[in-house]
Amino acid sequence: MTPDHPVITVGVSLVVLAGMVLLSVRPPESLGAGPAGGVAHGIADAVEQRLPASGEPDALTVVDPAALTGLEEEALEYDGVPAEVSFPVLPNAEPLTAFLRERLAAEVRAFDTASPGAESYRAEWSVTAASDGLIGVRMANAETDSEGEKETRATYWYDTGDGTTRGSQSLLDGQSGLAALNALVRDRLGDSADAGAVLPVASLYDSVGFNPDGDLVVEFDAGQVAAPGAGPLTAVVERAEAEPLLSGFGRRAQRAATTGVEEFSVSAAPQGDGGPADEPVPGVLPPVDDAVDCADPEVKCVALTYDDGPGGGTPELLDLLAEYDARASFFVTGLPVMEHPRTVRRAYAEGHEIANHTLNHPDLAGMGADGVHADLDTVQALVYRETGYTMDLMRPPYGSTNDNVGSVTRDMGLAQVLWSIDTNDWKDRDPSVVADRAIDGASDGAIILMHDIHPSTIAASHKIVRELDAQGYRMVTVSQLLGDTEPGERYVDGVPDEPPADAPSDGAQERSHRPED
Repeated sequence: MTPDHPVITVGVSLVVLAGMVLLSVRPPESLGAGPAGGVAHGIADAVEQRLPASGEPDALTVVDPAALTGLEEEALEYDGVPAEVSFPVLPNAEPLTAFLRERLAAEVRAFDTASPGAESYRAEWSVTAASDGLIGVRMANAETDSEGEKETRATYWYDTGDGTTRGSQSLLDGQSGLAALNALVRDRLGDSADAGAVLPVASLYDSVGFNPDGDLVVEFDAGQVAAPGAGPLTAVVERAEAEPLLSGFGRRAQRAATTGVEEFSVSAAPQGDGGPADEPVPGVLPPVDDAVDCADPEVKCVALTYDDGPGGGTPELLDLLAEYDARASFFVTGLPVMEHPRTVRRAYAEGHEIANHTLNHPDLAGMGADGVHADLDTVQALVYRETGYTMDLMRPPYGSTNDNVGSVTRDMGLAQVLWSIDTNDWKDRDPSVVADRAIDGASDGAIILMHDIHPSTIAASHKIVRELDAQGYRMVTVSQLLGDTEPGERYVDGVPDEPPADAPSDGAQERSHRPED
């Protein structure tokens, strides 16, 4: 059948053809302004006309900085160890600038505080994604201390729409997704890493992104999961295996990172207030097991606490606790943390609580405020760098504390935890004697003091854990036992307050725990 208007038909066909050709050659970012804080891809997304990303198969994708409109660079100001740190600044992305400024300063400070003989810190940035309303910023750092230079990496992901910034851990679908990825990564690394050091904790997964094919790339710092001489390690998990483990945000980041960029700009300020995303972070593990309710009068809880470690016998103790599904609180001392960092990471990964017991075990009551703060602050930094966890409990050595210590710990966000049962295991190295003291003194709400640096205490713990389990006790962390604590306050046990005389007597009243007067 002959069309009635052949000229019009041919004209329309030519317009459509021209449009298709145009779409095939124009980059997605050039198709016009999108919603607030981003760039729309419009028709190009519908037909999946996306430029290939740049990068190597075993590395994160790389975006040419020249493609980012209005990009500038800012140097970090830090008063401490010599630091040469720069980061990108984009128009209409002020929350990202503020986040990087604050986070990078905190990372430099943690290195300066935790590292003996800290000499210098250098950091350079690159962009791994700039598409679909997301920007990925990768930091490559070089830390130099008395043991030489160590390379570290961190990658952050900024949402131009709401102004939030997430760490790389948030690319994973919760702790289960991170745990599944960790198993795949351990397999990929093989003999190049210490398998026992590869654990699903935040500190190990702070630089995660994608290669041009969309495979997941995990970067480990030098010395994290292998000997320091091995340098940084990288694990690549194929796209098909990685995608089911990604969060919704992670899938957005994958799409953004695998899109090539010719031009990118943030068209408007974000709609939200910005800052870190207010959501659980995979790899940051709470010291409380939701399956146990120590406020229930029908549940008997006791807290096993171990000071001065970790020690050489702590891994054996962790094996024992795992066998009985028991949790403990480890009040770690700074110098042993430096000697056994992976044991600290393992204890944390297995659900135990890590708490502060000072750098070198001084009598805090005899020190000035600056000395108390410095001693505790070093251990805070050490544990944070190893695990990604910020401790909120401390124990003063010898139980020696005063108002000055209380003031400093309050300012640092640390509650003071003492004890109700002292096994005196440091003095009596007889496992049977130590075990009997713990078992005979145990009662609902008790906090039991021991030290995991003594082989006799490790031996005693076998009997303690077995007998308390047989008596129906739930062995929990101090935070589980006490519930919410107040920084600076002192706690000696988790024994509930006496209920008021007119309180219901049906057993339904929740228990609460007061700090020591």
